[in-house]
Amino acid sequence: MPDTPVFPPLSDADWPALADGMQDGFAGRLNVYRTMAHNPALLKAWAPLRQHVVLDNALGAQLSEVAILRTGVRLGSSYEWGQHVVRARACGMDDARIGSIRGPAEGMAPQDATIARGVDELFDQKRLSPAIQAALVDQVGTAGLFDVIATVGFYSTLGYILNSCDTPLDEDIVAELDARPLASEPDPADRKMPRS
Repeated sequence: MPDTPVFPPLSDADWPALADGMQDGFAGRLNVYRTMAHNPALLKAWAPLRQHVVLDNALGAQLSEVAILRTGVRLGSSYEWGQHVVRARACGMDDARIGSIRGPAEGMAPQDATIARGVDELFDQKRLSPAIQAALVDQVGTAGLFDVIATVGFYSTLGYILNSCDTPLDEDIVAELDARPLASEPDPADRKMPRS
């Protein structure tokens, strides 16, 4: 049986020529993109979609983080969870709200619950029901509904890469979470997420 391939985050010294210059932007700041750089054509193609899903979406910073965190939970991605606990805090979310995203929708604020139910339906049913579509359109508009779907798809792809490659959490995020753990977080020595 062949050995399992190992694709660690690429260093600047190993950076592929096809993605030249990208290490100075978003791609060089995070291990997930340094891992994706093993396929530099994919990394280059990823950049415009990332701009929309991460920065220019119709959800706003906090509801976008709710969708990303719930996606990370559903994928069992400790990397996505850790990275986005820090990002959620940076955009003004408190730890109780962040922690609630790991639990049942009934324990969340109503707006968060709508987003989480949408994420859950995409994982469980592979579609959004008419009721969730209506709730999302009411809450975030038609563009927001499509951005929830796109966010789940985008971060699912990242989660599959992260989980398949065992990509390590970035050192600055580990340091932040060690200094300020989320109250409901497991011990730092065991950052694995439960699989849904």
